Amino acid sequence: MKLQRISALTKKELKKTIREPAVLFMIFLFPVVFVFAFGASFGGVGSSQTVTYQIGVVNMDQGNSVNASQILLTALSNTKILNLHIYVDNQTAQNDLSQGTVQAVMAIPTDFSQSLASYQTAPNDPSKWTNATVSLYLDKGSLVATQAIPPIIQQALTAITGQSQQAPQSPFHVETASLVEVKTTSALDFIAPGMFTFASIFLIMMVAQSFTQDRENGMMKRIRISPTTPTEFMTSQVVSYMGIALIQAALVFIMTYALGFRPNVGIPAYAFAFILVLIFSLSNVGFGLITASIAKSAGAATGLSFLFLLPQLFLGTFVGASLSSGAQVAGKFVPSYYVTDALTSLFLRGAALTSPTILLDLAVVSVSCVAILAVGIVLYAKYYKI
Repeated sequence: MKLQRISALTKKELKKTIREPAVLFMIFLFPVVFVFAFGASFGGVGSSQTVTYQIGVVNMDQGNSVNASQILLTALSNTKILNLHIYVDNQTAQNDLSQGTVQAVMAIPTDFSQSLASYQTAPNDPSKWTNATVSLYLDKGSLVATQAIPPIIQQALTAITGQSQQAPQSPFHVETASLVEVKTTSALDFIAPGMFTFASIFLIMMVAQSFTQDRENGMMKRIRISPTTPTEFMTSQVVSYMGIALIQAALVFIMTYALGFRPNVGIPAYAFAFILVLIFSLSNVGFGLITASIAKSAGAATGLSFLFLLPQLFLGTFVGASLSSGAQVAGKFVPSYYVTDALTSLFLRGAALTSPTILLDLAVVSVSCVAILAVGIVLYAKYYKI
């Protein structure tokens, strides 16, 4: 394998890309228009659907004749919306929250039962109540969770006192500790991690069209009769499209930053995000090769590419968070899901680069993308004898 040939083929591919207006639009203008349109459209909180949430519970209630914490947990379980996970300490619960294992952590204070008992003793005299504060930490990576969970908790607290929903006072107060910030979280913050994945997916269509056009205009025949080896040719293509993916990721970041996305992370987190997107681009090149192996023309390649493009768009990006639970499970079978999950944990939940969730996402993306690329290369070489 000669680097000179790889370099020449890479330059050829880049020049061909630059000279094609439609492709230039997909590479440079599409990410800008896409981010601007979605960023402007999702400036507020949208509607949500009823789903099941995983809630971590740290029960510090010391209890007495009235075991209020158990009454509360029973009331929450009976909603059929919350699945409760009991933790022995807050640190363990917070670690799971930062990795997206649970969507919220509720800390029940030591005086919770005492508070309910004081209320039952003098329900009409707030001065005799022992007020208790329930701390609620929410998943910053889930727009739906931050809006849906607090009202459910508050409703359950109201129910165990026997008050009506319109009662002006209660011995219990919910403090959403994770949302006490100077900066208000917008919908853009929630969808920004998925935008990096979203823009890169369109490489599938570009690769399929490029390889099909090269076959139609005779470029592939000229390459086959040259000294260029199949390894050199495919390496040049992978390098070219990884460069394009890097440009797209940079454009998406610039646009989201300009629109107000400011994740509280350091340089290593950004470097990891770009590396992850580059690895993910391998799967898109692979899907593009598989499409080019089947398609007979560039037009057909465009249509067939949507067979691989649409599932990743709807199941593996920010769109999937608002879909049904069945669709979210199906999303775990596409590589884009793990890219979005890793970036969400990194940028929004504050997970460490060495956390199990991040490492698992990286491993799944790396293995699946290399496997998809290998399948694409084998199929294209088999059918067209590259």
